[in-house]
Amino acid sequence: MGSIFRSEDMTLCQLFLSSEAAYNCVSELGEIGLVQFRDLNPDVNAFQRKFVHEVRRCDEMERKLRYLETEMKKDNVAILDNGENPEAPQPREMIDLEATFEKLENEMKEVNSNAETLKKNSLELTELKHVLMTTQLFFDEHEVQSTMNIEQRDSEPSTSITQNLLPAEEGKGPVQLGFVAGVTLRERMPMFERMLWRVCRGNVFVRRADIQQPLEDPITGEEVFKTVFIIFFQGEQLKTKVKKICEGCRATMYPCPEAGAERKEMAQGVKGRLDDLTTVLSQTTDHRRRVLAAAAKHLRTWFIKVRKIKAIYHTLNMLNLDVTNKCLIAECWIPTSDLGVIQDALRKGTERSGSSVQPILNRMKTHLKPPTFHRTNKFTSGFQNLIDAYGVATYREVNPALYTTTTFPFLFAVMFGDAGHGLLMLAFAAWMVIKEKSLIAAKMSGEIWNIFFGGRYIILLMSCFSIYTGIIYNDVFSKSFNIFGSSWHINPNATVENLEHWEELTLDPAYREEYSGKPYPFGFDPMWQIAVNKIAFQNSYKMKISIIIGVIHMIFGVVVSLYNHTFFRNYISLFFEFIPQMIFLIGMFGWLCIMVFIKWIIILCIICVPLMLFPKPFILKAIHQKKRIHRNQEAIVNGELGGEATTSGHGEEEEEFEFSEVFIEQAIHTIEFVLGSVSHTASYLRLWALSLAHAQLSEVLWNMVMKIGLSQSSYTGSIMLYLIFAAWAALTISILVLMEGLSAFLHTLRLHWVEFQSKFYKGEGYAFTPLTFKHIVNGDEEEA
Repeated sequence: MGSIFRSEDMTLCQLFLSSEAAYNCVSELGEIGLVQFRDLNPDVNAFQRKFVHEVRRCDEMERKLRYLETEMKKDNVAILDNGENPEAPQPREMIDLEATFEKLENEMKEVNSNAETLKKNSLELTELKHVLMTTQLFFDEHEVQSTMNIEQRDSEPSTSITQNLLPAEEGKGPVQLGFVAGVTLRERMPMFERMLWRVCRGNVFVRRADIQQPLEDPITGEEVFKTVFIIFFQGEQLKTKVKKICEGCRATMYPCPEAGAERKEMAQGVKGRLDDLTTVLSQTTDHRRRVLAAAAKHLRTWFIKVRKIKAIYHTLNMLNLDVTNKCLIAECWIPTSDLGVIQDALRKGTERSGSSVQPILNRMKTHLKPPTFHRTNKFTSGFQNLIDAYGVATYREVNPALYTTTTFPFLFAVMFGDAGHGLLMLAFAAWMVIKEKSLIAAKMSGEIWNIFFGGRYIILLMSCFSIYTGIIYNDVFSKSFNIFGSSWHINPNATVENLEHWEELTLDPAYREEYSGKPYPFGFDPMWQIAVNKIAFQNSYKMKISIIIGVIHMIFGVVVSLYNHTFFRNYISLFFEFIPQMIFLIGMFGWLCIMVFIKWIIILCIICVPLMLFPKPFILKAIHQKKRIHRNQEAIVNGELGGEATTSGHGEEEEEFEFSEVFIEQAIHTIEFVLGSVSHTASYLRLWALSLAHAQLSEVLWNMVMKIGLSQSSYTGSIMLYLIFAAWAALTISILVLMEGLSAFLHTLRLHWVEFQSKFYKGEGYAFTPLTFKHIVNGDEEEA
């Protein structure tokens, strides 16, 4: 609880590691994840550091593993994940890992190259087969046509294009034509034909036939559709032009014999070669899958080992090398309470390395600003992320996440007060909480899903509070429950059948003949659901309660600032910020409760403004001058005695005190608080506005959709009710639960960030980022 209330006490330590034990010691520190190393070589280029060669080797091994992973995904080979967390290998084991990865990569490249060659040959043979089949069909068709022409030579002349391409002079036989056959992509065929027509001036005849089944591209693996073509021409000049056009249009030409017997013999040979290629390709594919399946059993473990090695060498590059003493010097931030754990890890690392030189851990005095570290668990981590999104807490200041665990879901529920909608949210949140282990193991991806799952406990509390406020509002899907009986006595003639009287019902507690004087035991009386003045009543109630909640929330924020002032012994801010702010807040808005002292309180509000504005800058100036005189005296004494400073040589120099800057900052802070108090109080009216809007939208959806289905009485009406209920449920989940819930969430976030945290939270720190292997084990990419 102490860590969530206030960040951990951090210590800057100096660590001396022997060269042979440094790797194993850093490895042990990475396993426990409690040490943040400082870069002692900020001016040294990354390529000039001592262990840059080892980092490059790790990068190369990781590249090979990613290559194997890509190949496994192509073949849908499952990567085994048994949750194993292997230790970082010893440096000498890197050679074995490199050899293993090199062998696997070369084998996969060789298999892929062979498979690509085989697929390319298979594609060419398949295309040649279709060319031979299409050519044979064309010439068979031509022979039939020629026979018919002979039989009908005394009849009308033939109109076939081939006949027109066979002109014969008197006394001479028909002209001999040449032809070229090949394959091209189906989408290129129209352009190809136009090019032939224009270049050859219409002196060629093209016959085409589409290949029905798709063919696989051996390079990309995509399916493509192609077309077989046969081009007839006369003369060598046209033959040259046709071949150049085929090459320019990237059409593949295949040799095709003119004799039918030779074509049939070639087709049989192609078929036999295709069968052999299919067998070899199948064996190659099986071998590829066996290699990938064997590697998939160890891939995750290999990734973890390589990334751990890389993280260790990245850290070692941040250390200073003492050549004389053959040791590495590090500076690191450590939680003070974990110093014993760190020393045990260092001893364990030294034993693993076999070194006889024990590491030395010294605590240092420094002026450096320590990092902020909050220990969280799966419940508090979601709330801590909300706070860190605004700004990381300044070192050791009060952490708002502790109070946000209660105030955040409560303020959300004030705006989202519907027990029915809260139950829907509760079911979803409970499912994520109950199944969290299996869902984490499934490693489901998606940014939206990760947001929902990371905030599952936030959603769980928001839904529980929404059910609570929904019961107070007596609002369940815009309807009310009458559990304890109403405190209103309506005219006996006002029955359910007398709807006109019910719709004109106005409730007024002043009329004792209608109101018993005893309030409903819990929440709103259900009779308000049908009252004409329902909105006016809820308007007044929710507006007042919003102001009261807002003032209490802001006063609580100012009270929390008291813990910061006392902890840091900032008594000036205590007397000239905290006390005037409290009086100002209570004075400005206390009249809602304390009308008797209104004049006296307003006088106090006027006095508080100069108290916040003037005293603090002058007091800070006097304190600074006093400290400067004291430091000058110490410097004179240290100079005379030849003493050395005890602080870290890497400390930051203290800035000069500028009175004008301090005064302007205090003036801005005062103006911001005074004006912000009014605007922030008004900002809490969003609790009233969104709560009223949510209730009214829910009621409108019921009356405009669900009420229509419930009013049906025929058999057709039952079918309509089924469809209308589906529409109502879909609109309820999508609009009232998701969209309205998101709106209420964002408004609640703003109330905490601006109205509440601005009273005490600076958020000017930086997060504690220790060396840890946790993200590597979880499968996340290693951060640079």
